[in-house]
This record gives sequence, structure tokens and C-alpha cells, in this order.
Amino acid sequence: MSNQLMHRSFRTICTTPTRLTSRAGNKAIPDHFSVFYQSLQGIPSLSSSCNRKQEIVVAAESGQGGIQPITTQEEVKHEEISSIHNGVRNASDDYSAWDSITSQMAGSATFAFLLLQLPQIYLNYQNLMKGNTTALFAVPWMGQLTGLLGNLSLLSYFAKKREVGAMVVQAVGVVTTWVVLLQLTMAGSMPTPAFTVTSTSVGIGFLLNFLNYKKILSPQIWEIWEDAITVGGLGVLPQVMWSTFDTVLPPSVLPGLITMAIALSLVVLRRLNKLSSNSTRLLSAVSAWTATLLFMWAPVAQMWTNYLNPTNIRGLSVYTVLLAMIGNGLLLPRALFTRDRMWFTGASWGTLFQGWGILVTMYLNKCILNFVFWGTGAVLAMWLGMMLATDAKVHSLSSPLSPLGELFFGKVPAKSL
Repeated sequence: MSNQLMHRSFRTICTTPTRLTSRAGNKAIPDHFSVFYQSLQGIPSLSSSCNRKQEIVVAAESGQGGIQPITTQEEVKHEEISSIHNGVRNASDDYSAWDSITSQMAGSATFAFLLLQLPQIYLNYQNLMKGNTTALFAVPWMGQLTGLLGNLSLLSYFAKKREVGAMVVQAVGVVTTWVVLLQLTMAGSMPTPAFTVTSTSVGIGFLLNFLNYKKILSPQIWEIWEDAITVGGLGVLPQVMWSTFDTVLPPSVLPGLITMAIALSLVVLRRLNKLSSNSTRLLSAVSAWTATLLFMWAPVAQMWTNYLNPTNIRGLSVYTVLLAMIGNGLLLPRALFTRDRMWFTGASWGTLFQGWGILVTMYLNKCILNFVFWGTGAVLAMWLGMMLATDAKVHSLSSPLSPLGELFFGKVPAKSL
């Protein structure tokens, strides 16, 4: 067979699909031809395949030792593409699996937070029944109040994002903390007027969040509630922070009044469209972060109380502290996966300070066994390492610390497949 005839034959083969289409005109191509033709579209070039056949036949005719496998650029490229596709598919499967797992973790944190205050509630109940009301003063009511207000504000935040698992966690936190505040009020630690205002706010907040989640609440009413959270949060947080250190600072209500007046003025200006777009975004961000700071201040108040009255630390339940660390630790992977900076900050603070930090104060005052303290620390370190390594893997990042860089500073380069 001459080279000329060979070239003509392969050109005929390579142009067959085109001829089939043109001959059909407006008629539909038969199914088996259509499927075959569509499958050919995934091949980079059918003519290149024909060229490879030519090379094989020509090599055979020239007597170069028989037909040898020829690795062409197209074959190498095809293998590279297949490898990339497999890597992308595996990465996608890992991503979806970790997405589901972190969501389930956030949901399971509900059980930890449901049990969180039960040991403290039971211990408070025993002390109340024995008439030992002094023991309840080991639990600072302002710290509990800031935690409750933080949970209530974050409930609205997650209801707006429709993160159901986080919503349930915050709702459970509100209810159980309210019970503790009730016990502290019965012991005389928390003033009754403060408890009454708190209870009213909790009732209104639960009702509005439920109606908003069900999408049956007027947007105007929800905006009023968000403004109330902004003003209330910015007023309560500085006041609670000041009052926590009232042993070294003069008693005053000015911090709360000043910040509340500023917050109210900003909200009114926003309603009148007198704020710039940047100022409006800043106010919204401050409102959201205030909720997190309220939640974060609770362990600070507790550690300060432990420092001032180390003898009262025995009034704390170690199980409550451990459950706080477990609950927040289960929320951490989801917060990191969704790259929610505010959520991650609150959950990590709750894990490291509300849990581990208070354990340190209890360990220093010999209120916790050595193996419990060091064992808990080892498990916490392994958990955090696993979380960072897995998140880096599913996001194709180069280092276990890269997720933190991406969370706080934006995108980081992904590792090559």
C-alpha cells in the first residue's frame, strides 16, 4: 500500500462523523450514531488519533523492528488531564464529606450545651436547699448575664443565616443560663429588677426569632429588633466590663450610658439615611461583634472572680467547664469550614478560655485532678490539630495553618494537585 493511498484512507475515517451529519440534513441522526458521535467530542482531536495510527503503520512498513508503542504528546496530555480530573473529583468528595461532618458536629454540640449548665444548676440547687447561699456568689451574675445576652444576639445572627444547628445551640444556652440566673436571684446574688428585665428580653427575643425563622414576621419589626440588639449590646457590654472590675474601679454607670447614647444616635442617623455606606456597614459589623464579645466576656468575669475569691472555686462544677469546652470545640470545625470569622472567634474563645482557661484556674487552686487536667489538654491539642489538617486538605491548602490565614486575611494559594 502506498503512502498516498494510506493518507486518503485515514482522511476518510477521520471525516466520517462530519459526513454522517451532513448527509442527514435536517433529519435526526440515529441514536447509536448520535451517542457514538457525542462520545468522540471528549477526545481532544480525532485526527491526532488517526495520525498516531499512520505513524504505527508507516513504522511497520519501513521495517523498524515491528510495531512499537508510541507515546505521543496527545497521550501524555490525556494522562495529565485524567490525573487532574481524578484529583479534582477526590478533592470534591472530601470537601462534601467534611461539609456534612462539620454540620453534624455543630448539631451534636446541642447535647453538650443542653447538659452544660445542668451540673451547675444541680450544684446550685443543693446549696440552696442547704441554705448555703454564699456558695452561689462564686458564680458572677454579670458574667452569666453577658453570656445570656450574647447567646440571644447570636441566636438572631444565626437565624438570619439559617444555620439551624447553631441556632439550637444558642437557644439552649439562653434557656439554661436563664435558669442559673433565676437561682442566683433566689440566693440574693442577682438583683430582682435586673432579672425581671432580662426575663422580659428573653421572652421577646425568642418570639421574634421564631417568627422570623418561619418567615411570618414583618421585616420592619425585625429591623427594630436588630436596632434594639445593637443599642442594648453596645450599652450593656462596656457597663458589664467596667462592673466586673468594680473592686479596683469606682462604681459608675457612665460607661453604659455613654455607649448606649452613641449607639442610639448612630441607629437614628442610619434610619434617616444620614450615614455613609461605609459607616452603615461598620455599624452592622460592630453590632454583630458586640454579640460575640458579650458571649466572650463570661469566662473573663469568671476567671476574675476565681482570682479574687479562690476559696469559692469549689462552688464551680468541673463538668460544666468541660461541657463548655466540648460544645464550643464541636462548633469550631464548622465555623472554620464556612470561614465565618466572628463565629470562629467566639467558638475558639469559648473552647480555650471558657473551658481550658477556667480549668487552669481550678488546677492552680487544686480543685481538679492532675490526670483530668493534663488529659483534657492533650485531647484538646489533638482535636485542634486534626481540625486544621483536615480543613487544609479539603480546601487543597499547602499547610495546616493556611486555613487560619485564609479565615483572617483572605484567600491563600492552593497546593498543586
